[in-house]
Amino acid sequence: MTLDWKIGGLALGFVFFIAMMLVKPIGVSTQFVILDGVIADAVASGTIYEAADGALTSDNAYFAKYAKSIANPMNYSFIFVLAMALGAFLSSYLRKGVQGAERNIPALWQANFGGSVAKRFAVAFIGGFIVIFAARLAGGCTSGHMMSGMSQTAISGFLFAAGAFATAVPTALWLYKTEE
Repeated sequence: MTLDWKIGGLALGFVFFIAMMLVKPIGVSTQFVILDGVIADAVASGTIYEAADGALTSDNAYFAKYAKSIANPMNYSFIFVLAMALGAFLSSYLRKGVQGAERNIPALWQANFGGSVAKRFAVAFIGGFIVIFAARLAGGCTSGHMMSGMSQTAISGFLFAAGAFATAVPTALWLYKTEE
């Protein structure tokens, strides 16, 4: 069971509209930093601590920026990220896992890079790492900058979208060359 892209796009637009009307714009990449901080503090107690002035901080400059949220992560955005993971799990469970053609390596990938499942997973992992690294470097992710930003008519959202597509389209055309 796959979802038609037009229906998915309308559903996503509706979710963004409701989220912005009821709570705030959606953005998720910062929540992964907060999760990293929560895990780091659980493994090495004292990663987040109270400074002399009473403010929460960390010796790690990146965690120091988000120390208050790391110490108390249960906010709207963090719950939203957890709900995304839960929703993906429930969708897979209700569909009884990934079935049939969805389980196969796409023909276009196979034609360009071969049929190795391990290679496909490795490239997906590396691509995901690059995306989250770039999102943090940019100070936000696609959902925050482009989708929420554009829906608020923020110039930065439109610039981010232009940059994303100006990079993604040529990269996809280069990676997925087809023989004619």
